[in-house]
Amino acid sequence: MSVSHATPSGWRKSSRSTNTDNCVEVGHVGDGVAVRDTKNRAAGYFTTTSAQWAAFVAAVKADKFGA
Repeated sequence: MSVSHATPSGWRKSSRSTNTDNCVEVGHVGDGVAVRDTKNRAAGYFTTTSAQWAAFVAAVKADKFGA
């Protein structure tokens, strides 16, 4: 499964990180998601499929990473 090479749009960051730049931003790209570092937007972004992103978000919510 691959993600479109379209330009990401609709960048947003978590509502829980409005007072800081230490976060990531998420944007839409084709049928997937793009992720970039808010502090260094010029460094680029990575893309993932919508299904992979949903699995990652579910794992974070379930505290699978033990942070």
